[in-house]
Amino acid sequence: MGDKRAKHEQVRGMFNDIAPRYDVMNRLMSLGMDRSWRRATVEMAAAEKPCAILDIATGTGDLAIQLARTMTGAHVTGVDLSEGMIAAGRRKVADAGLQDRVDLRNADALALPFADNSFDVITVAFGVRNFEHLDAGYAEMHRVLRPGGLLLVLELTPPASAVVRPFYRLYTRGVIPAVGRMVSGSSRAYAYLPESIEAVPARGAMTALMDAAGFADTAFRSFTMGVCTLYHGRKS
Repeated sequence: MGDKRAKHEQVRGMFNDIAPRYDVMNRLMSLGMDRSWRRATVEMAAAEKPCAILDIATGTGDLAIQLARTMTGAHVTGVDLSEGMIAAGRRKVADAGLQDRVDLRNADALALPFADNSFDVITVAFGVRNFEHLDAGYAEMHRVLRPGGLLLVLELTPPASAVVRPFYRLYTRGVIPAVGRMVSGSSRAYAYLPESIEAVPARGAMTALMDAAGFADTAFRSFTMGVCTLYHGRKS
């Protein structure tokens, strides 16, 4: 339990530290490609015509806002551990005039404060690698998703290609921490980033975890030479 809380607080602290420059760093790190990856996630969600969407690890609300703008009949709830991220996200929601349809709040993904079968679609963008226990996280998502509902997990992944991998490692282990230190003032968060990407299960190993949690029809789609992957599955 002590280790779990240590990881919990470590993640919260890191993201509180970088919240003011988080959006800028996202654009820089991904060379702007994170926008197209999120757009693909939103397109899959929109096909469901959902009324209630939960965005876990919502950060500063980029995906939550995009979901609400695209699906004007849906209500989006976003949750995140970091108070700093939620505060930044609420400002963006207000600027977008979406306070009536986007609700951002602090919550732990491993203990979601929602009743069973509450949401039509659940999204997680660049967040599951920060979960202390992925199996527990998937179990919670399965619990609050309605039967037949869709889970969409967008996550960074090491490229499968042996040709691309050395360049990817140079970029994630050298360039990103250096730029992160200059832009955000935090070397800790952007040194943690490549370690967390390499540690999280990817592709078939990730869908196997989703299967074990009870999701059906699990599959994945890779983007940009495999550096980002969109996983999806349904609650049967």
